[in-house]
Amino acid sequence: MKKTKMLKKNHEFKKVLTKGKYYSGNQIEAFIKKNNIKHQNLLGIAIGVKIAKAVKRNKIKRLIRESYKEYEMKIKTSNTIIFLWKKRVPAEEANFTNINKDMKNIFRKANLFIEEKNEKNTYKAN
Repeated sequence: MKKTKMLKKNHEFKKVLTKGKYYSGNQIEAFIKKNNIKHQNLLGIAIGVKIAKAVKRNKIKRLIRESYKEYEMKIKTSNTIIFLWKKRVPAEEANFTNINKDMKNIFRKANLFIEEKNEKNTYKAN
C-alpha cells in the first residue's frame, strides 16, 4: 500500500465513525471522511470480537486489505476510510470476490473513483 497509512489509535477511529459518511455493502460497511493529508489515504479495518476467533478475524482483515490494494491506485486521495465487517454476516462467508464487489460498489457510491479520461485520437478531416 503505497499511498495509504493504517489507522491505529482509538480516537482516530472514533472521529471517522462519528463524523464520516456511511456506506454499506452486503458483507462490509464503510465510513469515509475527508482528511487534510494530500496525496495519502488513511485506512482502518475493524472486526468485532464476537464475530469470530482471532484467526478468522485476521483472515477477513487480510482479504479486505488485499481487495483495497487492488483499488488503491484507482481512488481519490485525501480520505480516511474505515471498513467494518457486518455483524449479521458469518465469518465463514468471507471470500475475496464478495469483498471485492462490495468495495467496488462502496467506492462507486462514495464517488471515490478517479475519472478516467477517454483519450481518443481525434483528427480533423481537411
